[in-house]
Amino acid sequence: MHGFYGRFLVIDIGTRAQQIMETPEAVCATYLGGKGLGSWLLHSYNPPGVDPLSPDNVLILATGPLTGSPLLGSCRYGVYTKSPQTGFYSESYAGGKAPEAMDEAGFDAIVIKGQSSSPLALAISTEGAAFHDASELWGVDTHEAEKQALKRYAPCKPGYRKPGALVIGPAGEALVRFAVIENDLWRSAGRTGPGAVMGSKHIKAIVFQGDRTRPLDDAASLKAFAQVAARISKETQTFKNYRAMGTTQAEALHSRNDVKPNACAKCAMACGRLTTIRTGRHAGLQIEGPEFETIYAFGGLCMVDSIEEIAWLNDICDRLGMDTMSAGNLCAFTIEAVKAGKVDFAMDYNKVDAIAQLLGLIARREAVGAVLAEGIRHAAKQWGLEDLAVHVKGLEPAGYDPRTLKGMGLGYSVVDRGACHLRSTFYKAETSGLIDRNIVEGKAELFMDYEHRITLFDTLVLCRFYREFYLWDELATIIGTATGLPSDKVSLIRIAMNTADLIRLFNIREGLTPADDVLPARLYREKLEGDRGITEEELLYMRREYYALHGWDEAGRPKAGAPHLGLKARVLAEF
Repeated sequence: MHGFYGRFLVIDIGTRAQQIMETPEAVCATYLGGKGLGSWLLHSYNPPGVDPLSPDNVLILATGPLTGSPLLGSCRYGVYTKSPQTGFYSESYAGGKAPEAMDEAGFDAIVIKGQSSSPLALAISTEGAAFHDASELWGVDTHEAEKQALKRYAPCKPGYRKPGALVIGPAGEALVRFAVIENDLWRSAGRTGPGAVMGSKHIKAIVFQGDRTRPLDDAASLKAFAQVAARISKETQTFKNYRAMGTTQAEALHSRNDVKPNACAKCAMACGRLTTIRTGRHAGLQIEGPEFETIYAFGGLCMVDSIEEIAWLNDICDRLGMDTMSAGNLCAFTIEAVKAGKVDFAMDYNKVDAIAQLLGLIARREAVGAVLAEGIRHAAKQWGLEDLAVHVKGLEPAGYDPRTLKGMGLGYSVVDRGACHLRSTFYKAETSGLIDRNIVEGKAELFMDYEHRITLFDTLVLCRFYREFYLWDELATIIGTATGLPSDKVSLIRIAMNTADLIRLFNIREGLTPADDVLPARLYREKLEGDRGITEEELLYMRREYYALHGWDEAGRPKAGAPHLGLKARVLAEF
């Protein structure tokens, strides 16, 4: 099938065995690539109820049908596993330049299972995987690990293009449940703990290199579309805003420091902020960021009032290989625990050095950090503060408050990986006034339109910042010219719903019930200024509507009659 290499690689790092498998065309037609194929492989290969940190939990890496194409926003990869942070479905995405190297190895996906007995680096090329001892890199921070991995392990065969590397830091090695995978120094496959899964397998680095290019159904038409789309998008105010200010919209970052736009491959938007601190105790520090959500977590929640200090905390997390959103949330939660007399630790709001010290303790699993390394659910239970902990399924929310953006309340509650703003980006609809942020009636229908389109982005592994440029008609052209599959809106929605059903079934298999599709009680109980809030009744109203629109029963279970649900058994029988 066009848009796919038609093969994926399965690696057992315990036995050092590997096998190149044929990618089933029926799976690609039903779920597409990226998130679709990755989720199907996860559902197929993982034993039910597997411990996320056991050898049997697979780690899946995938690019999409557009990777390597001229389409703006197409240089990204996805990672799929069972989350050690939530116990449910895990997906995370990152850009940069490494995704193209990953794709040039010539596989639709990489499935990694088993556990090495010692630190390991994988070098994956068109021929498969090579295994290298990485003992000397164990304990090294992500920046140095990536540099050394590219130097030591890239195959560098004639005709191969530039290599790329994925690495973990000390937090991943220590199995911190919100550890990330890093590439291109500052790009993070960041949420739900894939770095801990990689660490549990004793994989320090994965290097990719190759010479392959995906076959497209109509490459000329896709190229022509990409050129027109690039020209039009560059003239929009949204594009200009991202290029000028990134995600931060932070005047202080730009006025007090040296900031340059920094882009992934195949992107002119350059939303990344390559920041060099100009003055003060961190003068000379260079980092891409901090991003909006990092500023929210350390600035808004921990009340750190200096953008330079937030950048420093961001750098600490990056080098340790830790998700800044969960880390910032947990630091703020610890401050609350200290004030409640539950934890003995010298820490308070805007005490930057204490926050930095705590990040190191978490990464090393020392003292109070050992509790926090297990995640917010564990810490809240350990300290008797479950009524104060703000999370859904063990994942802390982003900086969009559901008490004022009620559609985000629906999103946080039902999203398959926990309190995530990125599975629908519905905050755009509510903050722009496209729909009244305070209503609940009819909100689930528009929410699902956003969710379906973002699901398709993830099956193609496209950057979300192009969501305002690639609407339904544009997606139809993109998918049609890349794959040749039917790409009318009805067909595309069917793919999105197929993928949603599959992931829902995976989560139900791992213990999900409607009791997990709720907001934390604290958000119902505590109102914002002006008596703004969201009630449990409002959330349940939207959730019922959402379940019904998906065709799920009242408990949120996909109905057995869906024709694609028998696909797993049929395809596996042919393997």
